[in-house]
Amino acid sequence: MSIKFLAEDDRPREKFLLKGRNSLSDSELLAIIMGSGSRDETAVELARKILASVNNNWHQLSLLTIKDLTKFKGIGEVKAISIATALEIGKRRASQEIPEKPQISSSNDAYQILKLHLADLRTEEFWAIFLNQSNKVIHISRLTQGGINQSIVDIRIVFKTALDHFATGIIISHNHPSGNLKPSDEDIQITKKIKEAGNLMNVQLLDHLIITQKSYLSFADEGLL
Repeated sequence: MSIKFLAEDDRPREKFLLKGRNSLSDSELLAIIMGSGSRDETAVELARKILASVNNNWHQLSLLTIKDLTKFKGIGEVKAISIATALEIGKRRASQEIPEKPQISSSNDAYQILKLHLADLRTEEFWAIFLNQSNKVIHISRLTQGGINQSIVDIRIVFKTALDHFATGIIISHNHPSGNLKPSDEDIQITKKIKEAGNLMNVQLLDHLIITQKSYLSFADEGLL
């Protein structure tokens, strides 16, 4: 359905979904926060009026109290609190530093991350770390859970996740609850298949770790890639 055929109160949400958050005006963003307008005005119209009262300045809007906001017809206490809460979240976000992504420079770096998820499990699981071009971690994901002896991973899931996160490198890993670090024939075969698929998709398989409760084996370190 085209946006122009939708009720105006629904347009900001539809526009968000169809065109993305950056396509929304300030009044449309505020309208989504409020959820609805008044009996006489749509949410967008009411949002325009509120923003106009503070010269369309978000900082000035954040200075309004709940009492100030409820003076506008159609803004009750619940809507006023929603507006104030959204502005407070924005303020806190602006004051925080972007967390630094850990960088993988060795198999031990990957092991220190993955052992938290895999070392103490009684059944096998298959995990992957997805990296950017600087080998910084952009996503960590459990891809499968298996039984005591085996956890089979679907290669399509591995690379769908990589593409979803725009990864250029992958480190795969699974645990051996038995404590045996020796890779099985199946471990070697799945590693080969993932590496070959990565070569086709320009997503490099950097390592495969087998993790036990006390230690790990790196395919890269052992020359098995």
